Amino acid sequence: MATSIETGWAEHALETLQAAGHRRGGARTAVVEALARQDCAVTALDLDDELRRRKPPVGRASVYRALEQLEELGLVRRMEVCRGTAGYERIDPDGHHHHHAICRDCGRLERAIGKLSETISFKVTEHDVVLRGTCERCAN
Repeated sequence: MATSIETGWAEHALETLQAAGHRRGGARTAVVEALARQDCAVTALDLDDELRRRKPPVGRASVYRALEQLEELGLVRRMEVCRGTAGYERIDPDGHHHHHAICRDCGRLERAIGKLSETISFKVTEHDVVLRGTCERCAN
């Protein structure tokens, strides 16, 4: 069952795409719906794997093309998650977002700022943070 955040972002994305002259339906809509279900960054290959299994399947080129269009329209953020691998994360129209700690070895993402904000007394009004390093699992 979709949450209101997922539904809200998906509708916002589809309306923005339509206003930019892109038709609804098909691969582009499937990519938007798949991104709406994600709570963190996802790679194009992960999306491709998911969407190839649906009926009708979505081709890899269509996934990349849709992600490029969504990024150009400011609907998703592209970020490096691991040596040359990009992750894509939706940009919510209400400004809600989170940050990541990215392991340089395995690329595992963890929500970071929420944990940090629990330990300090500081009201953040603007930020753009990606912490890079090595996760506990890879350090051992």
